[in-house]
Amino acid sequence: MLIPLLMVIAGLIALVWSADRFVGAAAATARGTGLSTLLIGMTVVALGTSAPEMVVAVFAALDGIPDLATGNALGSNIANIGLVLGVTALVRPIPVPFSLVRRELPLLLGATGMAGYALANGILGRFDALFLALLLIFSLWWLVRADTPDAVPVGEIPDLPLPRALCWLAGTLLLLMLSSRILVWGASELAQGMGVSDLIIGLTVVAIGTSLPELAACVASALKGHHELAIGNVIGSNLFNLLAVLPIPALLAPGPIDAAAASRDYPVMLLLTLAMAMLLLWQRQGRLTRLPAGLLLAAYLGYLGWLALAGNGSP
Repeated sequence: MLIPLLMVIAGLIALVWSADRFVGAAAATARGTGLSTLLIGMTVVALGTSAPEMVVAVFAALDGIPDLATGNALGSNIANIGLVLGVTALVRPIPVPFSLVRRELPLLLGATGMAGYALANGILGRFDALFLALLLIFSLWWLVRADTPDAVPVGEIPDLPLPRALCWLAGTLLLLMLSSRILVWGASELAQGMGVSDLIIGLTVVAIGTSLPELAACVASALKGHHELAIGNVIGSNLFNLLAVLPIPALLAPGPIDAAAASRDYPVMLLLTLAMAMLLLWQRQGRLTRLPAGLLLAAYLGYLGWLALAGNGSP
């Protein structure tokens, strides 16, 4: 048990460090190719902070534990709203950029509904993967179509020349893959040793670990006054988790999923997504204050308590 635990800790540390550097390198690469800063924040940065989830999902599916990948996708979205957005707004209330929310929020709500449709029959198959992937392509097209410059501050992007940014991009992506491999192995060994289901481990340890890049980026953005990046990162990352991470187990290891994913975890994700949407729309002329942020965090902690009580993975 000690070695898997050490592997999980080492994997999480390497994952967080490499994900942070990967996001910076990806943003610098995008800027070097002439993309607008808003498009960088809504696509490259959001997709970059979802890269750990995607790599974990690939290795989990290839290792024959697709429930870990499914739990990671759902659990990361729950953690992004309850933990990441909650903690960020507790640290500093976040002014709500309504123009950004108006473009991304409908996409996230649509993706959440389509993910629920894919999970409803208890099976994730290749048709579901294709369906979600097509929605991802449409979402990327929509974001590019709605692009306006300078919504994400240039100061958030490392000042790297394009060749150096490309080197950092390749190196940190390799480290992402290695650290994710270590994390999946350690998590699956812990699950077997403790008698806990792969779904629960994916929803908790792995989901929180792969959400740490979002947490670090959002808190830093809020402290520096770049509030639109914080909210955009949460919404964008959740969008990519549903449309880029969830299709991976459906494509590589199609088949039945743990029933708790559809009966317990998806409804929690749906309710938190709707709650976030209502809060952001309600606060569109003001800011996301500490009281609703505390409620989001309390809801997330309550969900973790529910998982602890349901430790065998049953709803």
